Order: sequence, then C-alpha cells, then structure tokens
Amino acid sequence: MSLRRIVAVSKEAEVQQLARQVGQEIFVADNLDEALDIVETVNPDLILFDHRFHPTGIREFLNMTEKNSIRVPVVVVGDGRDSDLSSEFIRMGAYDYLQGRGDYNRLEQIVSRIKNKRNAVDTERTADDFFAQDYAASVSMVGRSKAFVKMLGMIRLVAASRCNPVLIVGETGTGKELAAKAIHTLRHPDEPFIAVNCAALTANLLESELFGHAKGSFTGADREKIGLLELAGAGTILLDEISEMPMDLQAKLLRVLQEKNFRRVGGVKNITCNATIIVSSNRNLYRETKAHRFRRDLYYRLNICPVIIVPLKSPDRREDIPLLAEYFLKTSTICPEKRNKITSLTKLAVEALQKHDWPGNVRELHNVIERAILLETTDKIGLSSIVIDPALDGPECSELSELVWAEPAGARGPTAGYIKDFSLAKAERELIARALQETGWQKTKAADLLGITRATLYAKVRQYNIEKGSYVVKGLQNGIPASSSPQPRRKASPSGVTTT
Repeated sequence: MSLRRIVAVSKEAEVQQLARQVGQEIFVADNLDEALDIVETVNPDLILFDHRFHPTGIREFLNMTEKNSIRVPVVVVGDGRDSDLSSEFIRMGAYDYLQGRGDYNRLEQIVSRIKNKRNAVDTERTADDFFAQDYAASVSMVGRSKAFVKMLGMIRLVAASRCNPVLIVGETGTGKELAAKAIHTLRHPDEPFIAVNCAALTANLLESELFGHAKGSFTGADREKIGLLELAGAGTILLDEISEMPMDLQAKLLRVLQEKNFRRVGGVKNITCNATIIVSSNRNLYRETKAHRFRRDLYYRLNICPVIIVPLKSPDRREDIPLLAEYFLKTSTICPEKRNKITSLTKLAVEALQKHDWPGNVRELHNVIERAILLETTDKIGLSSIVIDPALDGPECSELSELVWAEPAGARGPTAGYIKDFSLAKAERELIARALQETGWQKTKAADLLGITRATLYAKVRQYNIEKGSYVVKGLQNGIPASSSPQPRRKASPSGVTTT
C-alpha cells in the first residue's frame, strides 16, 4: 500500500528511503521554508519530518499550512532514543510518531489509516456538498456562491408564480436549459417538457414544428401534423436561442403569448395553448431590438421577471469553479475504468481553472475535466492534465507551438518541422531550463518570464531534476529540441525528485 506524493523534510538518506518505500513520488526539502513551498505546490498526501525539528517548529509549520487551507498529515521520524517526545509532537499537531527510521511496519499502518480515512471522506460526500442546501432536492444545478443562490431563488419564485412566458438569459454554456427544466420540475413535474432550438431550423420548418400543419397545406404535407405547442399540453416548451427566430415568426409567437391560442399552418381551427412558454437567449435582447433584429413588442412581452444566469468569469461565481470541477470528476463516465480511482484535483490544477475566464462557461469546464480524466495517470488531476486550449492557439502557448512546428533550415513541406518524439513534459522541461539559463538561474526572474509563481518553478525544477550546470539548452537542431538528446545521468540530490 502506498501514497501518491510524500514530502520528506530531512537531509538524512534513511528518512528519504523510508519515504520511498511507501510513496510513488518523493519531494525532498532541507528546511521548513522549502517544505512549505513544495507543499503549497504539489499538495502531497503525507509529510515526513526527521527528529532534528523541534515540536514547536512543527506547530508553526502546521499553522502556516492551515492558513493556506492545506491539511496534510505530518509524521515525525525519531532517532530511536527519546521516546518521550512522541506525545509532545502529537500534542503539537503531528498525525503520528515513529520511534526510529527502521520502523517500516508502523509507517505502513499509518499509510493504511490515511488511505482509509480519505476513502471514507470521499464516500460520505453528499449532494449537500455540491448543491445549495435549500434547493438540492428540486434544482439539480451545481453551485453554492451567493450569485448562484440568488439565481436559484429567482427560479423558485418564478416557478411558484403563474408567470408565463418566462425569459432566461445567460451566456453560452451557463445552463439555461437546466434552469428551464428546474422551473418545469417545480411547476408541473408530471407534464411534458419539450425543448426546441430556434437556431437549428429554417423559418418554414420551425413554424411547422411549433404550430403543426394541416394536411395539404403545402407541397409534401400529405398528413396532419401536431405542433410542439400542442404536444406540450399543460407542460413546458422551451424555445432556446429565441433571438435567432425570424421576425415574421416572432410576430406569430407574440400573438400566441397574448391570445393563448394558435392555428396550425393551413388550418382554420383555433387551438388553445396551455403550456408554460420559456424562452432563452445568450444575447442581450434589448440590444437586439436596437439593432432591429428582434421585435420590441415581443421583448417587452417576454421581459416580465427574467432569470439571469451569472457567467463563471464573474467574480461572484469564481468560487463555484472548484465545486463544479469536483462534481464533474465524481460523476464522469468518460473512463469507466478510472471511476473512483482519480479522487481529486491538485491545488495547482484548481488555481489554473480559477484563472481562466471560461468563455464557454460550465460546458467548457465540463469538457476540460473530461479531457483531464482521459489524460491523467495518477490518483489526482494535476496541472499537466489541465489542457484548456488543446489547439495551442493562445498567446501563452506561442513558445510551445514554436517548439512543435519550428521549421529547420532546408526543410520543405507542411510537416517538415513536425517533431515525432515529442511530449508536453519534454517541452515544459525545455522551457523551464531555457528560462533559468537566460536569467542566470535567478528563480524569481525565471518565474516571471514563464508566467508562473516561484513556488511552482521551485517544484518543477525538482520534478525534472534540472540542476545548474548539468543541463544546457542548445536550441533546436534539425527540428529536434535539445531535451530529446541523451540527458546527463541524474545525480542523487537532497533537493531533487525521485519517481519510483
């Protein structure tokens, strides 16, 4: 039984070896400051301290991690001589204490306890952790931010009223159809729910779909067709992307809203419309009326008590991003064999998600998490698996794109510069080494150059075992990065990273 990531805060080889026996990735720190940098970056499962640290030092370290909302079990490895210190370390907040560096069986028991506790916490997670408590039973929309709870309150208010029609406004991917379904479920859950995308159909086809048509009303109408407004009965019909509805059809919809009846295309009989009509738009309908692309009278008829869904880029919704990411991770079915094996996201991965503006909102975030599950090979989604723009067309990917597609001298053809033996890890190592070399190994400047924090750079240097003087960036030779050439033999270093 082993843990994924362990930080060993010790210069003693025996303590580091002890960590390797129960850990897959070992990060080594010499002092508390280095340990704090690494812990904030890699989010480990366990921290091992050797006996040279005083109990009060352990307490100070734990206080600093708690301020950053990091809670990692700390185990102190004694020297086998002073057994009285164990109670003092535990009183100061240590998870457990080993009497000596050879106490491997005891460490295995501790690791087993940590894994069992983590599994129990994952199992106990309920809907209340993802949904606002007052709405979890009726509205299946994930979020707990104040802006989101306010929107849920509006959904409940509208659903409890007889407001008809209902307007839902929100950017692409915010969950407008989910909001419509929530209103439907709260108002009349046993009736039909029908959704139609106004942008997906031509004007004639959309009219026929909504109103139906009489037999012989046009060429090809060989039978009577019942429209969706009629099929909805006393339930709900959602007209998604209402701004894409042609102007002449908007006039007919306005009549339905005012008169509560309609006729089939080519028909003479009035049919009563009993359905709740919900319309949604990702555009500002008022601006559309100014541009003469949407009827002003229809806009005012729709704009009774609009439900506005705040986008993820809003400061009022940022706290929902980690919650949504974890929910998508827990409920994903894209890789059944990884179900319950990938348990969470690392702190760096969550930070990367929160920094993005999410133009595609919840739908885009869902796709990123699905992609990360496919890419991840460990039990936690790390920063390297968060690929927000797989096309590599953003400005932040310009150097990486240059590495992939740089055309060497004399090369010809569209694929002449393609690198066959290429991976993101190699490119990342290359860029970090280049930044360090260009800044004379001034890590603060190198971090600024790369657009990452110093703590992230610190962890990456250890992850790729980049040492000053042992790794020289030679640039691209014949289309191949320097990192693809044979690397110098890795040296055992107390500041390095070992993967077993």
